[in-house]
Amino acid sequence: MMTALAAIVGGLILLVWSADRFVEGSAATARHFGMPPLLIGMVIVGFGTSAPEMLVSTMAALQNTPGIALGNAYGSNITNIALILGVTALIGPIAVHSRVLQKELPMLIAVTALAAFQLRDGELSRLDAWVLLGVFGALMAWSIGQGLRQRADTLSGEMERELVVHAIPLARALSLVALGLVVLLISSRLLVWGAVEIARDLGVSDLIIGLTIVALGTSLPELASSVAAIRKGEDDIAVGNVIGSNLFNTLAVVGIAGAIRPIDVAPEVFSRDIPVMSLLTVALFIISNGIRGQGRITRPGGAVLLAGYFAYTTLLIVNAFG
Repeated sequence: MMTALAAIVGGLILLVWSADRFVEGSAATARHFGMPPLLIGMVIVGFGTSAPEMLVSTMAALQNTPGIALGNAYGSNITNIALILGVTALIGPIAVHSRVLQKELPMLIAVTALAAFQLRDGELSRLDAWVLLGVFGALMAWSIGQGLRQRADTLSGEMERELVVHAIPLARALSLVALGLVVLLISSRLLVWGAVEIARDLGVSDLIIGLTIVALGTSLPELASSVAAIRKGEDDIAVGNVIGSNLFNTLAVVGIAGAIRPIDVAPEVFSRDIPVMSLLTVALFIISNGIRGQGRITRPGGAVLLAGYFAYTTLLIVNAFG
C-alpha cells in the first residue's frame, strides 16, 4: 500500500505542477499568435485546467476502471463548486460581472440535466458519449464566436492583465506546453495506478476513490488559479475557472471516457452524486445572478459551500466503510 500511496502523492504533485506549466505555456503561445484574451480565457485556459481530468479519465477508461473515470469527472465538478469556490469566497467575496459567464451558467445547468438524463438507465453508451462530445463541439464553436466578437467583457480585461504580467517568449511558451503535456501523461498514469491499488487494498469501489482522492487531486490546479485570481481582485477569472472546468468535465471528460469504452454506471451515481452536482450547479446560478442580476458569493455563502463539501465527503466515507 505504501508504494500506491507514494504513487498517488507523487502523481498529484506532478499533476498540479505540469498543469500549471501547460496552462501558462498554452495561454502565452495563443497570445503570441494574436488570439483575443477572452477567447484565451474561455477556451485555452479551460482546456488547460481540465487537462488533468481528461487524461486521468482517459487512462482510467483504457484500464477498464470506469468508476475512476466517472468519479473523477463528477467529483471534480462537486469539488470545484463546493470546495474551490467555498475556499475562494472565504478569502474574499466573489462578484460575477462577466456577461459571458452569466450566459455559460444556464448552459452548465442544461449540460448537467443532459448528464442525468443519459445515466437514468445505468449505462453510458458510446452513443451517449458521442452526443456529449457533439454538444462539446457546439459549445466550443459558441465560445470561439463569443471570444472573437465580445472584446469589452470584464473577463477579457482580467485575462489581458494576466497575459501582460506573465508574458514570456514564444520559444519558452512552446517548451512549457511540451513539458507540461509529457509530465501530465506520466503523472495521470501514476495517479490512476495508485488509486486502483488503494481501492483494492481498502476494499472500496474505484468510484469512491475517483470521487474523493482523484477528484480532489485533479481539481487542485483550479483551486490554485482561483485563489490566486481572487487575491488579485480578478473575480471573473476565479468563477470562470470553475464554470469552464465543469463544462469540460461533464462533456469532454465523460465523453472521451465513454467513447473509449461504454460504462456501466453504479446506481449511487444517479441517486447520490448527480443530485448533489445538480443542486450545487443550480445554487451557483442563483448566487451568481443574484436578485437584481448581479450576485456575489459572500464569506457566509462560501462557508455554506465548504460545509456542503465536507458533508458530502463524509457521506461517501460512511457509505464506503459503514
